[in-house]
Amino acid sequence: MSKPTPQITVYLKTYCGWSQGVRAVLAKYGLAYEEKDIIRNPAFRWEMEQRSGQSLSPCVVVDGKMLADVSGEEVENWLVENGYVERSDAAPEAPISSPCAHEA
Repeated sequence: MSKPTPQITVYLKTYCGWSQGVRAVLAKYGLAYEEKDIIRNPAFRWEMEQRSGQSLSPCVVVDGKMLADVSGEEVENWLVENGYVERSDAAPEAPISSPCAHEA
């Protein structure tokens, strides 16, 4: 049995493989989230760094729990392990473990 719908905030880059993977996993499970684009709004980068203690993204906050510097695959595994979702074999709309273009 899944937990109630979680409150999710994500700190992502506008265009980045890792960020697209996080978006794809959340979409795959139909989870609503607040997106904070750290490229378009430097204040969100500062907020992310204060909350996570580091500067790498994506960072995902689920019900107050910070998942710092994670891939979509790691977010999916965490959500399953912590009872928020039951694992689905449905294909996500984007790769969930691809680096940003400049890191490839």
